[in-house]
Amino acid sequence: MRTYLTAFLLIITIIAPATAHSQDEELDIMIGQMLMVGFRGYSAPEDAPVIRDITQYHVGGVILFDKDMSRWYNRKRNIRSPKQVASLTESLQSAADIPLFIAVDQEGGNVQRLKAKYGFPPTPSAQTLGSQDDAAVHKAARSIASTLDAAGFNMNFSPVADVNVNPNSPAIGKIGRSFSSDPSRVTRCNAIFLEAFAQQGIVGSLKHFPGHGSAGADSHYGVTDVTNTWSESELIPYRTLIGNGSVQMIMTAHIFNGKLDPIYPATLSKAIITGLLRERLGFNGVVITDDMDMRAITDAFGRAKAIQLAIEAGADILLFGNNITFDEDVAPTAHGIIKELVETGVIPRKRISRSYDRIMRLKNTLKQ
Repeated sequence: MRTYLTAFLLIITIIAPATAHSQDEELDIMIGQMLMVGFRGYSAPEDAPVIRDITQYHVGGVILFDKDMSRWYNRKRNIRSPKQVASLTESLQSAADIPLFIAVDQEGGNVQRLKAKYGFPPTPSAQTLGSQDDAAVHKAARSIASTLDAAGFNMNFSPVADVNVNPNSPAIGKIGRSFSSDPSRVTRCNAIFLEAFAQQGIVGSLKHFPGHGSAGADSHYGVTDVTNTWSESELIPYRTLIGNGSVQMIMTAHIFNGKLDPIYPATLSKAIITGLLRERLGFNGVVITDDMDMRAITDAFGRAKAIQLAIEAGADILLFGNNITFDEDVAPTAHGIIKELVETGVIPRKRISRSYDRIMRLKNTLKQ
């Protein structure tokens, strides 16, 4: 259903913000590309808020969910059937002047938004696959990649690079999201998934840096401290996969690790994102935050301060899943906060440009 853009058209798309717009418009575009948001609806008509976000605020990415967790009654969200999802993603993509990241969490097991009950192929959990041979991992990875491509997705927040340090970790081990307690097996399974995704034109995102597998709490619900449980071995999958050049995107964790930063959780930590991930491990790709609406962030910092800290730390894309809580205007609100930070000199314009450049380099690899 998708064909490659010609090199000429893609070059025009990418350089347009720098040549055909005023400085103010250029800043608006760059800021918008740093935002990924969730929204409500099985379709995206012209008057939908998400279309406004894409066309007026230049939002660079969207994320789809099957359930609306901010509601206790009607939890319908974005996913009903393969045909419906393909139509929705096509509508979203056609509204964008710059190719749009259309993302989903399709790990397998307990975390798969494209479920069998909606007509999609089921996928085993990472824990199940990690205990099987490579052939089973390849098969599952290819199935997910094919499913995503057919539905119009070009990004998956998978595979999980967390090592199963604590089998009772509520957000990871307890629900089967880690491939193994052996970092080398985690690395191998992640490599297989990233390769399968790349072959279908899907951007895979390792998560949750610098390692969520030892956590005894869930950052969806509050601060998660791994200072006394985390170890350097949890960096092995990242170090290896970054080293061989197979990683395009990494998602940060909202965990607090006093060994790495005595003040801020990873998503808001310059020591972790810039110091550890970029400088020490040599990652030059796109860094995306985990959902900025999680209570580990919102309870302690609030939206405006968290946005500032995440950008200063080195994050390129701020993810607002808009699902834990729902705000129809989350995109214009976040866009306005970032623009004010730049206009008041709190964040240099060149800092925004650096993230924009990384995002556009990645978008230059997409097929549309």
